[in-house]
Amino acid sequence: MTQWQLNRTYRSTSGEVRWTALGEDGAPPLVLLHGTPFSSYVWRGVARALSARFRVHAWDMPGYGASAQAAGQDVSLRKQAEVFTELLAHWGLTAQEPTVVAHDFGGYVALRAHLAHGARYRRLALVGPTALPGWGSATYRLLGEHPDVFAQLPTALHRALVTEYISSASSPGLHPSVLEQLVAPWCTQEGQPAFYRQIEQNGLLSTADLKEEYGKVSVPTLVSWGAEDAWNPVALAHDLAALIPDARLHLFEGAGHLVQEDAPAELTAVLGAFAA
Repeated sequence: MTQWQLNRTYRSTSGEVRWTALGEDGAPPLVLLHGTPFSSYVWRGVARALSARFRVHAWDMPGYGASAQAAGQDVSLRKQAEVFTELLAHWGLTAQEPTVVAHDFGGYVALRAHLAHGARYRRLALVGPTALPGWGSATYRLLGEHPDVFAQLPTALHRALVTEYISSASSPGLHPSVLEQLVAPWCTQEGQPAFYRQIEQNGLLSTADLKEEYGKVSVPTLVSWGAEDAWNPVALAHDLAALIPDARLHLFEGAGHLVQEDAPAELTAVLGAFAA
């Protein structure tokens, strides 16, 4: 279950995007969005399970995972929302209205694509989204305040920092092989500067602009959260659910920010029921 491969390519306005699709053609479409500092790899088990009933699309955002990483690349959340809108058209899903499942800042990307770019969904499931002010760990804030300094760390220290940081996204702890898969993309010659670039461009204030728009979300929405999330306080789950009309709220007890790793069976069951 640690193996995951994106076998297709789309040339977006922010560089090459790697993606894949699982399940039968013609099945109801479902799209998975990851967050930072992750990739579609965190969705591997959920994607395989849901592909029995849905045509599942998964992708690595520009600057993440197997997608392009380059100096000067625009990996801001606003740009990611534009790229996501491009991809929906590329996949032929603009009119089909897929169910969208989005984790971490993928939640903001999905919400912005819907509210600012007119992307239409059948349903929207948000998993620990970075959608309201107050998200982000103390480490993330520190890195965002001094990206140029941390980008100069020796390779070994950089790897240790990224490893420790990603480890804190799980409440019970990540399996070593999974942790290595999540750390590895940030420890190449291109990956180290890309890690700090995405933090600098995302900023902690970059999601505040949509707060007043959440009342306009026009699709059935599920807000779900790890009850032990150390990155995004669980209080934000209640705040967000109150802002989105008729949103449902589900908390995963014992799970941290990476619900996909901490409670995969429960998450898959909740998402499958909601999407159906």
